[in-house]
Amino acid sequence: MPVSGQRYRDQWGIPHLHADGPGSLAYAQGRVTALDRAWQIEVERHRSQGTSAAFLGADAVAWDRFARQVRLDDTARRCHAALDPATASWVGRYVDGVNAGLAEGAARAPEFAATGLAPGRWQPWTPLALWLTHHVLFAGFPTKLWREHVARTLGAPAAGLFAVDGHVTSGSNGWLLAGARTASGAPLIAGDPHRFIEAPGIYQQIRLACPEYDVLGFAVPGIPGIAHFGHAGDVAWAITNAMSDYQDVYAERLRRRGTLVEAYGPDGWQAAYRHVETIEVAGADPVEVEVIETERGPVISGGPDDDRAVTVSLRHPPRVTGDLGFSVLPALLRARTVGDVDAALDGWVEPVNVVLAADTAGGLLHRVAGRVPQRHPDNGLRIVPAWEPAHAWRGWHAMPKSPVDGVAVMANERGIAAELGVEFAPPHRSDRIRHLLTEATDWRPGQMATVHTDTYLAAAGALLDLLAGLDGLSAGAVALRERLLAWDRRMAADSVEAAAFADLRAAVVRRLTAHPTLAALAEPPAYPEVFRPWLTLLPRIGYALTPLLHADLPDLDRDALVREAAEEVAAAGDTRRWGDRHRLAPWRALPEPTEPPGPELAGDHDCVLATSSVPGITDLCLRGPAARYVWDLARREDSRWVVPLGAAGAGPHRDDQLPLWVRGELIEVTCDWDRLTEEHDD
Repeated sequence: MPVSGQRYRDQWGIPHLHADGPGSLAYAQGRVTALDRAWQIEVERHRSQGTSAAFLGADAVAWDRFARQVRLDDTARRCHAALDPATASWVGRYVDGVNAGLAEGAARAPEFAATGLAPGRWQPWTPLALWLTHHVLFAGFPTKLWREHVARTLGAPAAGLFAVDGHVTSGSNGWLLAGARTASGAPLIAGDPHRFIEAPGIYQQIRLACPEYDVLGFAVPGIPGIAHFGHAGDVAWAITNAMSDYQDVYAERLRRRGTLVEAYGPDGWQAAYRHVETIEVAGADPVEVEVIETERGPVISGGPDDDRAVTVSLRHPPRVTGDLGFSVLPALLRARTVGDVDAALDGWVEPVNVVLAADTAGGLLHRVAGRVPQRHPDNGLRIVPAWEPAHAWRGWHAMPKSPVDGVAVMANERGIAAELGVEFAPPHRSDRIRHLLTEATDWRPGQMATVHTDTYLAAAGALLDLLAGLDGLSAGAVALRERLLAWDRRMAADSVEAAAFADLRAAVVRRLTAHPTLAALAEPPAYPEVFRPWLTLLPRIGYALTPLLHADLPDLDRDALVREAAEEVAAAGDTRRWGDRHRLAPWRALPEPTEPPGPELAGDHDCVLATSSVPGITDLCLRGPAARYVWDLARREDSRWVVPLGAAGAGPHRDDQLPLWVRGELIEVTCDWDRLTEEHDD
């Protein structure tokens, strides 16, 4: 039996914590997170405050400016002040644990010495600030800035030309097999969240046990509990991004009246909140930031003296209500049934998720969780005028539920959450997962990897169909066409044809980008730099290739465009394999210039194995499965998980899971305490 108050680890360094109650367990979770992830969580703390440029330099100023203007830290303070006493105490114990472990954790992380950063002190609201930092851009409200740019440049009807899953929108796969579809007769839940691959990773494998509960799953470093993916023995749950629209951007009219700033709203001119902050920048002069907030929300672009950009404010649920839903986190840990999970998630706020859950008594759950405002349809499409009362919020949407009939799939498609969003992922991943899962009725946990790693690219069909109908090709281009039409459409790492298809796609994307109509979008409006990924034309075209090839664009000769691209690829004669170029490139707060290329990867952004690159710009993988999991409700010991790198930010477990992740293999979870190693403090 485990010793209460002690931590244990398996052979992969994954922490298993046991304590005498939820409070002491939260302390232990905070402390082990500081020991294993000190650099990571301190970077995020500074990002939440808008102080990261003080040690990361000028490249971090754009984010720091946004963090201060959108008032992340202040929103976290508001939400923390509104917590019920029990949840506030639980979060406080986690913060105490972080503070107790930071100095030791920082001594293990070389980045602190490299940047001269000293570990700081966490405040009671810091975990809430980190949650906001991770998710304030998660719903992709800058897409509305892009649609506004398209509408103003090409006319309102053109705003829908790029209506596909955006390249900076995080997605995921998830599926639930009811007992009738499994070998054990008990449900299986499996999937993989898709996010930017970071080093260290965004998900922390952990087990939290006390007399009240025993839960294993993926925590977000710096956040107590296990929010998104957990297995409590009797019940398990998992999520994907619902692709819901719950953030609005308003065009503001501002003016100065002496030292005051006023904003024009539905009731005329009203005083806005205003103050000035200073961003310290390593190696450069400090930068002043004017922070303004209107009745709609904080101003995130433009200002009363800015004639270049549209002045825009952001309205989002936590800022409006002072509620971040943190009371859900301890409630999930106590859940024993699907009903418990369902009831807990009624308090969820953001991000808005599709949830799958199952329990050992046969309960199944498929629902949306979060808070989505009811308002004018135009709010979901574009920037709306702050002074028109029709664009005010009018209550909240009820969250949809759906029965589970054997198989439930969630892959960001237009499905259960359709009424809550505007743009969703194409159906390629969800259709493929359903197809694979219906091929058998005796699924076992070890077989789920065949779904996780499926590389079939259904999205290739649109371009290949155009290629098939071309005439007037050279002999080399005809040979290329024959190879691609015979290709199995799998983005396998060892496939030369997969690489050739990627080359053809990139060549088409570049030519579409040069089309006179679309080229007019190349110069984005003067929004802050932090929104640039949503406003860059070439990747927008790369991910919207299928609808754009069939769009009603003037003087667009699709055949000529694809013919020229095929001739270019054929003339290049590149015989490299897809994996030679499609390699992992994790994001690091402190880049390592001498870091060798990452491992070869299979997959592509519309495969189930969604290892995303940016067509037309790079084949390197920037976003993909940030974790993989299989939750077995028959025997929790048969559940499996893996992350792209490892359990810690430094040391032997920094990246020891990477070879498994690349091969699609998963680690069996360890539930027997006798198989774990007790870890003592030095």
